[in-house]
Amino acid sequence: MAFEIVYGENAESQLKALTARERKALVVGILARLLHQPTVLTQAVKKLRPNPIAEYQLTVGDLRVLYNVEASRVVVVVIGRKVGEQLLVEGEVYREHQDHPPEPSGNGAAGDSG
Repeated sequence: MAFEIVYGENAESQLKALTARERKALVVGILARLLHQPTVLTQAVKKLRPNPIAEYQLTVGDLRVLYNVEASRVVVVVIGRKVGEQLLVEGEVYREHQDHPPEPSGNGAAGDSG
């Protein structure tokens, strides 16, 4: 059974922001990995820790696709680029897919006047 690949509004604009070469490689990767077995875990497909954004991540080079599987549809939610340990989406560090994002650095609890 082939799954329907659907791009969310943000993912669609993120895809269009890639170079033509990156876009082609990503679409080929999405069709190769997600069209028939989007939940089969491989080196390129991993299940993310529980979070409010996406259940799975596809890796295509340094690009990352965060997606969910809903019945017979694969819904692409976010397309970003892995740079070091960070995921950049539209040039900004993206943390919404992390179950416990890092706390901002500071010198103690709020309201602590030492």
